[in-house]
Amino acid sequence: MKLEYQKILLPIDFSEHSLCALSYASEFARRFGASLTLVYVVEPAVFPPDFSLGQMAPPALNRQMRERSKDELESVARERVAEGVEFSTIVRTGKPFIEIIETARDENADLIIIPTHGRTGVEHIFFGSTAEKVVRKAPCPVLSLRKPIKGFDYRDAMGSERPTDPGFPKQNYDDGM
Repeated sequence: MKLEYQKILLPIDFSEHSLCALSYASEFARRFGASLTLVYVVEPAVFPPDFSLGQMAPPALNRQMRERSKDELESVARERVAEGVEFSTIVRTGKPFIEIIETARDENADLIIIPTHGRTGVEHIFFGSTAEKVVRKAPCPVLSLRKPIKGFDYRDAMGSERPTDPGFPKQNYDDGM
């Protein structure tokens, strides 16, 4: 069986960890000759109910959030995706795990690379894990990344210069994690 990845999907939330995952996914896509699709999910702004109308999500605010997110996603992709990797960006609105799964289906993704923040305890009980839900429901294989990534030094990847070495840099574990 030969592993072939033509389309890789990367959910991104602009956190430091997801930007590290972008560098990793970009290098992964370059090595496999795959395209990279970045998806950001805007959770609709819902305001407390006004007793006459119920909960409201002002369309203008949600539209503005989508537009700003799209601009930021495009900018990050242009800056951080490795040279030679074809990429596209998608901004969706809704619950993150549902939108990620639907985007993978719509884009016919061969692989989802998803950063996980590693929530535990009470925070995990209340919020759950988007990555965990994606792993359980995805229409394709999922690679979850948790910092630090073995064999990949995120500090090098987060630098302003793109690495030219085709190999992954050695991991340095002195960052207190």
